[in-house]
Amino acid sequence: MTSTFPNISISTERLVLRPLDEDDVPALAAMMNDEQVGAWTDVPQPFTEQGAHTWITEYAPAERTTGRGLDLAVTEFLTQRLVGIVQLTKTDWHVRSTELSYIVAPWARGEGYASEAALATAQWLFGDQKFERIELRTAADNTASQQVAQKIGCISEGVLRNACIAHVRADDGTWTDVRTDFIVWSLLPEDIEGAAGHLADSDGFTTFTDWN
Repeated sequence: MTSTFPNISISTERLVLRPLDEDDVPALAAMMNDEQVGAWTDVPQPFTEQGAHTWITEYAPAERTTGRGLDLAVTEFLTQRLVGIVQLTKTDWHVRSTELSYIVAPWARGEGYASEAALATAQWLFGDQKFERIELRTAADNTASQQVAQKIGCISEGVLRNACIAHVRADDGTWTDVRTDFIVWSLLPEDIEGAAGHLADSDGFTTFTDWN
């Protein structure tokens, strides 16, 4: 039988990570239409509310029920505003490993939400779900994403040369593919033992101005 992630919510001091719901459609569509999301992800541009609805009602449930992964909305605890997404993909239940990625909305950058959400997800995976490895892949020029990986305790394992396609917007508004490298990071249970305290020592959570 295929293993699956439960429908859960994860709370931190400032955030609640929970399943996406249909009320998130407008905010999800707005977040995914951001320039930085277009540059560093393969999310279709422009991203419509219909696309957001399909993601929430079809794609995300299928990822969970088939055991491939989990999509979580990242919301502010006080305002319940959607401020990002955490995704688990390519899950291997035998090896107990999964790939983690994160996106922060343009209206919520500079607050350290990516680090906080990623660390909380990792702690849940290693604790409640008994996972043994989390992998992250960051584009070679996406320094903000690399800083998040370092901040939560990830170890750089190497470079996948020419394995990533980033995107550059031309003057006419169209997007052009640009090949670059992936940096591969791993996180093991022992790697995060000091990460929470390290984040707390930097004025709560380190801030980043990029999308993730």
